[in-house]
Amino acid sequence: MGLSVALRHPMSNTMLSRIERAQRRCHVDDLVVIVEALHVSVPVLLCGGPTA
Repeated sequence: MGLSVALRHPMSNTMLSRIERAQRRCHVDDLVVIVEALHVSVPVLLCGGPTA
């Protein structure tokens, strides 16, 4: 991911896949890279967005 390199926290597709399958812990640095790449906030990522 280009963004992860810019943030000095490299994340491979394998790392992301392991986080998604709960085979690897998602550290704060990982979370920052993910929310930046998806252009969402942490609460939206973790809670599924605002409720109506």
